[in-house]
Amino acid sequence: MLGTLEPQNPDKILMLMAEFRGDTRQGKIDLGVGVYKDATGHTPIMRAVRAAEAQLLQTETTKTYTNLSGEPAFRDAMAAMVLGDALDPARTATLATVGGTGALRAGLELARMGNPDLTVWVPDPTWPNHLSIINFMGLKSRTYRYFDPATRAVDEEAMLADLAQAARGDLVLLHGCCHNPTGADPSPAAWPRIAEVLARSGAVPFVDLAYQGFGNGLDEDAAGARILASHLPEVIIAVSCSKNFGIYRERAGLLLAQTEGGAARDLAQGAMATIARATYSFPPDHGARIVSTILHDAALAADWREELEAVRLGMIALREQLASELRAASGSDRFDFIARHRGMFSRIGATPEQVERLKREAAIYIVGDSRLNIAGLNTATVPILARALVEVGV
Repeated sequence: MLGTLEPQNPDKILMLMAEFRGDTRQGKIDLGVGVYKDATGHTPIMRAVRAAEAQLLQTETTKTYTNLSGEPAFRDAMAAMVLGDALDPARTATLATVGGTGALRAGLELARMGNPDLTVWVPDPTWPNHLSIINFMGLKSRTYRYFDPATRAVDEEAMLADLAQAARGDLVLLHGCCHNPTGADPSPAAWPRIAEVLARSGAVPFVDLAYQGFGNGLDEDAAGARILASHLPEVIIAVSCSKNFGIYRERAGLLLAQTEGGAARDLAQGAMATIARATYSFPPDHGARIVSTILHDAALAADWREELEAVRLGMIALREQLASELRAASGSDRFDFIARHRGMFSRIGATPEQVERLKREAAIYIVGDSRLNIAGLNTATVPILARALVEVGV
């Protein structure tokens, strides 16, 4: 049986990581993998996370299973962090998941249970794993226009025109903030218009909120999701704790579904529990308990917010420095979009050949579609990257 399996295409980013590790050159720069790094190239443990883990070590009394849908303290705190004043507990079902990717998979399963014939609309471009999961599940998908390669911004009119074609019961995948891979987000004025288009079509938004706090701030980054939740009868949101809490390996995430309330909320909660039971049974709890400990402790929450804000401002400073260095090196303002983008990523417009030259000639590793991870830079490597980009002709 196993000998008849078809060969699978390896993940290109994981292949790039392996190639980087095998490169023996001094001064090599990894801008490929989508993980936050500090100025030393290290992914740190946040102060509040260490403190919360120390509390758990002293107070935890059992390692038995948690609630099938996850601990209510975690789910409630995360729902409040995401939706703020737009949260209506009577309409909201939640599920603790195996990271943000687990939330995406569970959200797609939930939508398919509600409409087995749905089509999933995804932005062009999007995180490659979105399409990998959708295709693996055998779901139908269509792309909608999103990124304008000329302006390096969101083509909002084209996006809205395409989303108007979605059918009732379809699912529309939206990046809540810090779009991966482009770094370009819809303007604040675009989100009410997106809600209006979806209200007319009857399609359901599915928001991937993986980077809340990395863009313009915790509340600002959730503004789009909150507008959708306030204006539409149904919205599904997949949330990751990997980035903003820095607990990548703990695999803590949340699936949130805001329904029309009443029986619909209970049906969604029951469906989520069934999905969990048939997939991984009970969710992992350590990362979720770290998060809930932080969010329910005023001092820890304040310290976490302070450190997260320092991370956010540090990435913005690197963006501004890179845009400035590129302006000086190229004698052009064509790279100024980098300072306007948000989050860890920007798609800079290099060709595959130029990406290969960066790797071969300068030991600079970025993804083949020219997505680079701003968080992989520091103040010393920004000028090196700027010179290399201009030298290869970007």
